[in-house]
Amino acid sequence: MTNNQLEDIIVKLSKHFTLKEMTKSMTATRKGIDNTPGAGEIKNLGDLCYEILEPLRAHFDLPVTISSGYRSEALCEAIGSKKTSQHALGQAADLEIHSVPNIKIAYWLQNNVDYDQLIMEHFDPEDPAGGWIHISYHKSDSNRKQVLTFDGKKYTEGLPDMEWKDGKVVG
Repeated sequence: MTNNQLEDIIVKLSKHFTLKEMTKSMTATRKGIDNTPGAGEIKNLGDLCYEILEPLRAHFDLPVTISSGYRSEALCEAIGSKKTSQHALGQAADLEIHSVPNIKIAYWLQNNVDYDQLIMEHFDPEDPAGGWIHISYHKSDSNRKQVLTFDGKKYTEGLPDMEWKDGKVVG
């Protein structure tokens, strides 16, 4: 079954997340790349939804927008990513929540879920809502809990220090 055929079937990975939203890709559509995950990748996507995405959605009580979930190896190569990306295993998602600063989401994830890697992507201190969050998870006892911030040029360990007041980023 191809990704186009999957679009006609709603496959729920969890209460709020579908296989379709976790595999959608404008690049794959535009370039005719099959972005259909196998059974193992689908199981990993389900684990990611239950362990990371559902708790996140429950906490903020808002929909989580997935900008990138599963990526086939061919799609990874087409966008300049590595074939070994956790996206290709169904273990990673890039996300945002409308009206919630990404830095706030990143801090919540860091302190409340079991994850392998958390990256605040394209962070700009002048725009705490800018960029997006990459998070990965694999069902094992070896999640690394690696936290990185990428400013568009280089990666640094940890999340940026932010000033908070009444649950909001200030300054």
